[in-house]
Amino acid sequence: MTASGGAGTSDDTTVSLTSPQGDPSPQGDPSAGDIPVTGPPVRRRSRWRRPLIVTAAVFGVLALLLAAGVIVQLRRPVPAPTVVAALPTTYRIPGTPPVMPWPSTGQAAAVVLGVGSLGSSGDQRPVPIASTAKIMTAHLILTDHPLSATGDGPTLTVSAADEAEYHADVAAGDSVAAVEAGETLTERQALEALMLPSADNVAMMLARWDAGSASAFTVRMNAEAARLGMTNSHYTDPSGLDTGTVSTAVDQVALARVAVAQPAFAAIVAMKKVTLPVAGPVTNYNALLGHDEVFGVKTGSTSAAGGCLVFAARRTVAGHRYTIVGAVLGQGHGGPFAEVLPRVMSASRKVVTAARAALGVYTAVPAGQRIAELRAGYDTRVAAVASAAVTVVGWPGLSYHMTARVTAVRKATAGARVGTVRVTGPSTDTGATVVTQAGIVPPTTRQRLLHR
Repeated sequence: MTASGGAGTSDDTTVSLTSPQGDPSPQGDPSAGDIPVTGPPVRRRSRWRRPLIVTAAVFGVLALLLAAGVIVQLRRPVPAPTVVAALPTTYRIPGTPPVMPWPSTGQAAAVVLGVGSLGSSGDQRPVPIASTAKIMTAHLILTDHPLSATGDGPTLTVSAADEAEYHADVAAGDSVAAVEAGETLTERQALEALMLPSADNVAMMLARWDAGSASAFTVRMNAEAARLGMTNSHYTDPSGLDTGTVSTAVDQVALARVAVAQPAFAAIVAMKKVTLPVAGPVTNYNALLGHDEVFGVKTGSTSAAGGCLVFAARRTVAGHRYTIVGAVLGQGHGGPFAEVLPRVMSASRKVVTAARAALGVYTAVPAGQRIAELRAGYDTRVAAVASAAVTVVGWPGLSYHMTARVTAVRKATAGARVGTVRVTGPSTDTGATVVTQAGIVPPTTRQRLLHR
């Protein structure tokens, strides 16, 4: 086609395109013969579409993984609660152990019932024990024929042979209580005659009454000594007059601690005086009665044994009454016989005084002491402490065993009971409850999610 284009001729060809809506082309004129061009609209793909799809897919996968991780973490079991002990196994009372004023000769021993032994002195070999042998006699009589603290028991009738034996003992210079044929004595009166004026003749009467003969009774005495663990003791007669009746201070303490547990025995040996039917008023040879709360037990004296005393005394500490049992044997050898009992009394009183002074109250576990640590969840650490002080009675140097039972818990309020703490010794068992010092709560969701 040819078109006018100004002043000269041009070889250029102009094609005019019509917009899809049929609007006039700004560069052409329909009247000039331009040919309209029509067709579908042209769609152009955005260059950002594909990256957006990829990004969305990645984030979707990540979200699924995160959700799965959260589920796994939340379902993961919380570690079981545990207990870590913080209590030592032994408590030893601090300080210097007491030095006991033991006699320089003979032998001695002392214990505090329910606390422990204060030790012994001398060579603990069997020696004659004189009338302290009557402790075993009285113990067996009361074992076979029990009495209440104030009971009288059955009666014994004095025979002609018993009266004749009494007169023979008087002639021999033995300790006796007067009796007459036909006289009746209650069991209690016979035991009073045995233990206060230390009547040898009544010891024989009681042995025959209980076992049929003195020899049969001594068999029983030795069997009982073996049962009580008195390995260094041997009895040959019910009174102790025979020098073959031997024992040690330690063995006599072992016997006395059992004997004083019998109410009738303890009541009788504590009496200073008593009146018997024929003998009349008789006096206890134990001069320590009433001093330093001494309430027994038995004296003994012969030229072979010297002065002997088995004693029992009381001491109240922290509202509790404790019994001290001891024995001092073989005092006064080489001196006038009249002095053997005063010497054993003097030596024994020193031991009693020192034993009573040794007893004190000590705190083994202070209130609030950490007994254990409770571990729960992931980061919880809570102390388990003693709810109250645990005290013991004793003296410096004594050791006690300490144990604690604490339960591991996942949840608890402050002050919740979680166990006990115990302090034990030879005859001691005391303790307190164990409580949480702070609350214990289960782990939060955040803690469970963040914990690895």
